[in-house]
Amino acid sequence: MRFYPLLLVIVLLSASCTGAAAPTPTLIPPTETATSTPTEAPTATTIPPTETATATSTPTETPTITPTASITPTPYPTPQATVGFIFDNWELLTTSGDLLNSLNFPMVAYINQNDRDAVSNQGTPQPATGVETLYYGSPTNSGNRVAVLQLAASTNNQVYLSANGHSVAYFNDGRDATTPDAGGLYMLNLDNRISGRILPIRSMVQRGFFSDPVWTRDGTRLAMAVATGYDIDIFSIGSDGANLRNLTNHGSYDIWPAWSPDGTKLLFVSDRDTCPSWIPGEPNACDPSLTPQPVEGNVVGSIYIMDVESGETRKLTHEMVSEPPRWLNNSTVTFATGDPTLGEPPERHLWIADVNTNNVQEVKLNDGSDGPIRLSEVWAADGSAVVYQSVSDSGSEIVAVRRDGTLIGRTSELSFARYGMSASWSPDATRIAIGGVGGQCPYGPRVLDAAFNFITRGNPPPGMCNPTYSADGLWVAFTGVNPRVDGRVDVLVANTNGTGTVNLTGSLRGAINFIGWVGGQ
Repeated sequence: MRFYPLLLVIVLLSASCTGAAAPTPTLIPPTETATSTPTEAPTATTIPPTETATATSTPTETPTITPTASITPTPYPTPQATVGFIFDNWELLTTSGDLLNSLNFPMVAYINQNDRDAVSNQGTPQPATGVETLYYGSPTNSGNRVAVLQLAASTNNQVYLSANGHSVAYFNDGRDATTPDAGGLYMLNLDNRISGRILPIRSMVQRGFFSDPVWTRDGTRLAMAVATGYDIDIFSIGSDGANLRNLTNHGSYDIWPAWSPDGTKLLFVSDRDTCPSWIPGEPNACDPSLTPQPVEGNVVGSIYIMDVESGETRKLTHEMVSEPPRWLNNSTVTFATGDPTLGEPPERHLWIADVNTNNVQEVKLNDGSDGPIRLSEVWAADGSAVVYQSVSDSGSEIVAVRRDGTLIGRTSELSFARYGMSASWSPDATRIAIGGVGGQCPYGPRVLDAAFNFITRGNPPPGMCNPTYSADGLWVAFTGVNPRVDGRVDVLVANTNGTGTVNLTGSLRGAINFIGWVGGQ
């Protein structure tokens, strides 16, 4: 028994030497440990790629959201519905057979609103009739007038006539309860006596801009500015409802169309220099969140002129304008720039441009003695001279200036509020009639000669407002306010010197709106 310990030591030493010399399969625990470690490592490593894939999907979603975010800040995330031209609500009207023959000579156009001819006692209060009538009247006979068209009284003065009087455009706001869906822009062709709706719009204001529909002088085509999806385009249509054309179709704001007297050119204002297009996705399209859109009352853009037949369009001026330009004749355009109310300093400049040479010049007194604000300008038909209201800190006066800046004459005898003067040159530029505006007519007929000397100094009543010479220069029509008859406004006609006044509307009851001269072209 005493040999057991020695024998155990020998066995243990023998096993130790054998293990150092070579591994044996009995080393299972280390093998299992090594095996378990790699097995856990790949398992742990497998999880991060799975999480990485999930993280990778997040950037994939972000680009998808980004385009939507870029559109959202725009003032109009979706385009306006484009109103389509239609031809409905046609009506055959009955007009006097002599009307077209009468239009070979100048006639006065006016509206009588809420007339009460059927009421025997004028002192008896009566409800409004809700109706207005467009009349053409002879300047020589107050009783010789023709009822052209009867409209809802809510139309007011939204009636647009061709210079020859053969075509009429008018707006119906759809307030008539019997035909609530009949609102829109209508036109009447007196040659065939057909009236109908061409555009189902609720207002002539398009994207915040009011732009008059305008006829060619011969009344064969009508042009108007109409909002499309993201912009405003100018369309034209024939007086027979045919040949509809989008004349500008540009992507910019194209407003205030005006036909040249011969109908071959179209004048308009556009912001296309500032913004080539407001249509998302088009080349050089503007982002409304970065580029302010045009707003009426602010500077809109430059003046462009289009050859209607070829469609060729060019910029006429580099000056930026905020109000419509005007044709004087087939080769001359006038316009104004500046802000007379909020400008720093307030100012308004007058310009005249030759459309053939693109020569543009500012017109003002060479000696600088007129004020910086020049208002209510009226030009002689040949562009040789202009009359305007000159306003400065010290007051205002009426000034007549030649195109080269030399003074024709000036007077402080006529004192009007700002924008309170209106005037008209006779077609031969030998007479100038001057009056007030909007019922503020403190003076009777005032007519001056080409040297700006008074010919007539009539005393009110009636006062003279909005004087306008006929195409032949034989007559001057104006609205007169008679304070002795409840401030009633009538349409009156005088001879070229402002004398021999005849009241054309004194026998009518209700309100009178003077439209202008037609015919005699």
